[in-house]
Amino acid sequence: MRTLLITGPGGSGRTTVAAATALAAARAGHRTLVISADRADTLGAVLGAPDAHPGPTALRLAPDDRFRDDLLALQERAASALDLLGAERLDGEELTPLPGAEELALLRALRDAARDDAYDTVVVDLPATPRALAVLALPEQLRRYLRRLLPPERQAARALRPMLGRLAGVPMPAAWLYETAAHREDELAAVQRVIEDPATTVRLVAEPGPAGADAVRTAATGLALQGLRTDLVVANRILPDASPDTWLAGLSAQQHKTLDEWESTYDHVGRVPHLGHDPRGADDLAALGLTAPAAAPAPAAWPVTEAPADDGSHAYVWHIPLPCVTREELGLIRRGDELVVTAGPYRRIVTLPSALRRCTVAGAGLREGELRVRFAPDPDLWPRER
Repeated sequence: MRTLLITGPGGSGRTTVAAATALAAARAGHRTLVISADRADTLGAVLGAPDAHPGPTALRLAPDDRFRDDLLALQERAASALDLLGAERLDGEELTPLPGAEELALLRALRDAARDDAYDTVVVDLPATPRALAVLALPEQLRRYLRRLLPPERQAARALRPMLGRLAGVPMPAAWLYETAAHREDELAAVQRVIEDPATTVRLVAEPGPAGADAVRTAATGLALQGLRTDLVVANRILPDASPDTWLAGLSAQQHKTLDEWESTYDHVGRVPHLGHDPRGADDLAALGLTAPAAAPAPAAWPVTEAPADDGSHAYVWHIPLPCVTREELGLIRRGDELVVTAGPYRRIVTLPSALRRCTVAGAGLREGELRVRFAPDPDLWPRER
């Protein structure tokens, strides 16, 4: 399954590009699903009448119902503990979704689409870039929190829980708590597999210009730090080259200056013309010139290479691609078996590869769009040579 995640700064035309991409894929014969978390249903307005043309299946999320069902189920499982505390039960009619419910619904939709295997192409109309990055990072972060708060190895004491419950005189909630955590871990892992799948890529949508250039640069850094691959930068609403109006001609010149910079910086840049009005319906979407997605590019791995150390011993270098970032925007902290990497406004905590856990950080540098972290084997942890 090919998954295209569409994002960009607010007002850049993400929904229009998502709809046009999904329509092009459907017309090319792909079984296509387009997902939107927008409560206003702007996607439906852009696509037009669903029966007017062969097109993609559009899925609008309803996070309210799922949030209500999940909370009521959790309340039922924790009934004994809540009764002990004298808590008053919540009714389904009084529950309204908390912040984050839409993001969780979006991640679930991604997971379900991959499990169903009913589609060749899934196009996701994500929120604006900062929020989209937070959503895409959520499975990895929540799994890390679960492992820290409820380590699976602590379940080894399961045989003692009945005895502890009798001694305390109250039911022990540990069993259902660990079962719930294990279930959530499986769900989060399934979503993370979709996000990290080699066939999943991101398309950045922005209007060319100073503000768009800054937004794309920051977004490219955040996506690379998260390990996501950008296969296309979509330059949206491009004005005609020649115009007798001096004001429009000035805007067009500004756009083309940014386009030249993008095409020298990014591997693939797509140009989408300004139609003179907001696109609506299949004819307008086809006029934008977006094509069905090609095969996904090769994954951008974070390789570890071996390099000689100054004293003649061997060392290792971890290559982390971080395009468009400067030295002043970088931060690096070793914390146990993890590395905390900061790039501009974004931060990620990554687990070190097994070989590097037995090493110490010997230095780091930024070269050719890569953060190169140098590791030296720790003599107290590394196997000794005979």
